[in-house]
This record gives sequence, structure tokens and C-alpha cells, in this order.
Amino acid sequence: MALVACASTTSKPLPPLQLAPKVDIARFMGDWYVIALIPTFLEKDTVGQKESYRLDPDGSIDTTFTYRKGSFEGERRELESRAFVQNDAGNTWGVQFIWPIKADYRISHVDDDYSATVVTREKRDHVWIMSRNKTMPEAELQRLIDFAVKQGYDAAKIVRVPQR
Repeated sequence: MALVACASTTSKPLPPLQLAPKVDIARFMGDWYVIALIPTFLEKDTVGQKESYRLDPDGSIDTTFTYRKGSFEGERRELESRAFVQNDAGNTWGVQFIWPIKADYRISHVDDDYSATVVTREKRDHVWIMSRNKTMPEAELQRLIDFAVKQGYDAAKIVRVPQR
């Protein structure tokens, strides 16, 4: 019991997760190319990752994640899920791959012109830096990585996703 108490007093608390103040859901829809991330188990050793969002009449969001495993010559794979906006600001979603479980999805940053975004999770276990384009200038990518680090992410765990 003392060991648990000692461990909890030495761990550094995470800073509050910053969220985009207001997300225009209609503008957020469309294709987003994953430029860098801390991958989930499904995203390891993948290339050409793209998230596509479509707003349905009921207010839910049809999401399609496409990628290739191993290389650009690898089989193209696709995962479908449904997202549900969970607040009026539009920055917190629940993404459902399997009912009834909803994964945490938080839009922490979106550029004013909706050209780049940073999607985070409260646990700080995964992060996605995405762009409307398949490439991003190095300075822009570094700015968004620095933003993620300020949110409590480890820059050493963030990897780039090859696109073409």
C-alpha cells in the first residue's frame, strides 16, 4: 500500500487538455491525411493513412479510415466507424467502432482555414496530426508537434506517416 501511495505522489499530473474553442462541424467534414501520430495497434506499420468524415442527417458522422499495411504496394484496407459529437463546441466526439464502446476523440486544435488539425485523447496515449493535403511544411508540422507536447504528449513517440 505504501508503494502505491509513493508512486502516486511522484507521478506528474497531466496539464488540462486544451481543446479548440469551437469546431464548425460542416467545415471539418471531408478528407484528412494523417501526417504524424502516436499510433494505435491498427496503425502500426501503415502508410497512406486518410480519415474521411461525412455528416449524416441525424447529426452523427460517418467515418472511413483507409490505409495500406507495410508499404504503398500493400493491400488497401478500410475501417468504418460512427462518430457522435458530444458537446455544443463540437470539439469532443465519441467514435464507435463496436457498439456500445465509444473511443475518446478530442479536437484540440484546428487551423482557422481548416487546413490542419490535432486530435487528442484525454489519456494522452494517441495523437493525430492531420492535414487536408498529403504533405505539410516541416515548420508547420513542428509547430503542431510542439502543440501536442504542451498537451502532455511525448514527442519521441510521435511518428510520421508516409503519404504519396
